[in-house]
Amino acid sequence: MSRLLKALPLALALAVLTIFAASCGSNAPAQVRFVHAIQDANPLDIDVSGPNVTSKQEFTDISFLGVQPNQPGYTSMPSGSDTIEGFLTGTTTEVFSDSVSWGAGTQYTVIATGFSLTGTNGSNVVLLSIPDNIPAPPTGDVEFRVIHASPSGPGTVDVYIELNPNSGPGLPVTIKGLAYTQASNYVSFAFNPNNDTTPPGYTVYVTASGSTQPPFFISEPIYPANAGAVRTLVLTDVQDGKTMNTSFLELSDLN
Repeated sequence: MSRLLKALPLALALAVLTIFAASCGSNAPAQVRFVHAIQDANPLDIDVSGPNVTSKQEFTDISFLGVQPNQPGYTSMPSGSDTIEGFLTGTTTEVFSDSVSWGAGTQYTVIATGFSLTGTNGSNVVLLSIPDNIPAPPTGDVEFRVIHASPSGPGTVDVYIELNPNSGPGLPVTIKGLAYTQASNYVSFAFNPNNDTTPPGYTVYVTASGSTQPPFFISEPIYPANAGAVRTLVLTDVQDGKTMNTSFLELSDLN
């Protein structure tokens, strides 16, 4: 019994240390990169406010399809529940306002998409806050993920990623039935430099779900420079066009 009583203070001390460590970890910042994909909005300033935010304006003068910070890179943000607002650059004209909840130590791709000039108070702007659980590719591989952020494109798309050279998309579908506002899982491929072919690397094809026939919404090469690279491909609208862009926006996740 006496041995148990002597051990009890140590156990309590360890419990207190565990609780303290957990509380400190909960205050760790999130890591955020912001993409402006609102096809009818001019450049934006992005403000983040919340109980733990000391500096309100976080991103400034982001043009359409602009990404901040420069890739690869993230900006530290207070974790927890915050409010994110978009204003036309240099003005107090609000384009959108939404709430976000960011986990401590987690990386996020935040994309503002949709339309700003229809509806009221930015009600047709959609804010995506997507965790970036970036994998380490198997040795000798590269990985790709796709985010569907094109409000004017098909509601769901199929994505084919083919090694070059190729004669067009073929079964099986790489990413099937990706819906607007969704992000796919990361998909791994053997690194393909193909230095003796034009183009090297891979070609990404995007079609309406269930179709492998042209015309394709996107047919574009991608050239990761080395094995171990991880990339996010964002499907967007054309600026002021109300159609899906025939090019994707490439974000560098790793290497």
